[in-house]
Amino acid sequence: MAALATIVMAGDCGRMLDSVSGQQQVLVPGCRELGGKAAFSRELCKLRLQIANLEKDKNTHLFNKRNEFRAEYSALEELELKLTNNRKTEKMKVQRHLAKIHHNVKRFQSQLMDVKPTPEFIEKLKEIMEEVENAISVFKEEQRQMYEEFLKEEKTTTQEISAVEKKIEVWAQTPTITMTPKTTVAKGASIKSGPDSVLVEIAEFDQFLQQTGRQGGWDDFDHHNFLKVWIKHKGKPSFIEEALQYLVGRTHEDIMQHVQWYQEFLFLEERQKEAIQKWKTKKQYEKMNLLRMQVQAEEELDAVHLAKEKAKQLKLEKERKEQEAHLQSWKKQKELELALEEEQKMKEQVEKMKRQRKENQKRLELKRMLKDCAEQKKEKEEFLRLEAQMRGEAEREARQWLVARDISRFQDRDFQKLECKLADKRAKEGKEDEREKRLAKLKEKVDAQIQRDPSRLFKPTKGWAEHIKDTGQNNGGPMLFLPHRAIPSWRQGI
Repeated sequence: MAALATIVMAGDCGRMLDSVSGQQQVLVPGCRELGGKAAFSRELCKLRLQIANLEKDKNTHLFNKRNEFRAEYSALEELELKLTNNRKTEKMKVQRHLAKIHHNVKRFQSQLMDVKPTPEFIEKLKEIMEEVENAISVFKEEQRQMYEEFLKEEKTTTQEISAVEKKIEVWAQTPTITMTPKTTVAKGASIKSGPDSVLVEIAEFDQFLQQTGRQGGWDDFDHHNFLKVWIKHKGKPSFIEEALQYLVGRTHEDIMQHVQWYQEFLFLEERQKEAIQKWKTKKQYEKMNLLRMQVQAEEELDAVHLAKEKAKQLKLEKERKEQEAHLQSWKKQKELELALEEEQKMKEQVEKMKRQRKENQKRLELKRMLKDCAEQKKEKEEFLRLEAQMRGEAEREARQWLVARDISRFQDRDFQKLECKLADKRAKEGKEDEREKRLAKLKEKVDAQIQRDPSRLFKPTKGWAEHIKDTGQNNGGPMLFLPHRAIPSWRQGI
């Protein structure tokens, strides 16, 4: 069951590792891979169902309080709980390790999203790749060591199971003796060593109980009071007087008869216990003899097993030597092939160096030609630049001479215009002075007296009087209707 649980946990870890490292692998879809994954999934489901069934059977026996081996199962329950906690702890550890690897892979992918062809960036990518590779290597090494330990434990457990099976086979071959559990003996049931043999003491005690009962024919209350007084006086004759006080309705003869019955009951019960103890001692002696025989049989089986193991080891050693010789021959063949490959690589490298040298010479010649062309082009551009510069300076000097000539001409024209304006201004001022003088002379001759007429404001003007006069001549009155354009329906009433 522990091996199955280990296989399931390994399957889960394998799936998680595939989910983390699968981003670095290039998966080529194929029928073989799909078939392998489907077979692995079916096998995993089958193992899970087996584990569930085994857990169910184990819990049925383990948590059954009526089971006779409850104490032994308690130890197994504690061991199972400890192993379960260990598996959970190991699973959490594996998940943390895988999460770390997953984070490193994601970081590497995010760095690849923005590639920069610089030495620092390449060095950083190299460090991340080495970190991821180291984490995966450490994880694989830990898993390998853990599975090697599991294989050793499984081998040891298999050997122990084989030894137990051999013991069971030895027990099956020896004559069986049925033994009654302790609970049956405590209840007074018969102990049998065969189909018809019964201990005489137990049979007599059972017959006595069948005839009189466990209380001698008394009810529970009277028998309980009798036992209390009997224990108090320790069976002395003086207890009868006190017993008569407790046992109302019982006579002296009834109590004496019950005393005789109780003494016989104690005698038969004690004799039964002694007989059971003798029977247990005898069975223990028989059990020791049986165990001695089993030990001898196991020693013989161990000797046979050791002989088989030795023969198997010799065979394995012989196979190992053959495999080692085959491996040595394969290594020599491989070394020879590697030497031939190295020689071929050296030849190819020499040819490659020759081609590289020729290409370098061609590249140098081409570079020299390009350099000469560039220098010629540069000289030509320098000559054109100087020529353009000289032409620009000549044009700039010509423009400066034209500008200076235009400036002097414009200045002369502006000066003439300014003199004309000043002459016009002086003429206008003279005319204005003369007009002022004439007005002053006229004002002196005419003394104008103007009277105010406030009602003149309410009189119609000449323009309005002319307008009314034109309207009266046309015989027209106020217009009662003026044509307008139609108002749209959506604007009516706004």
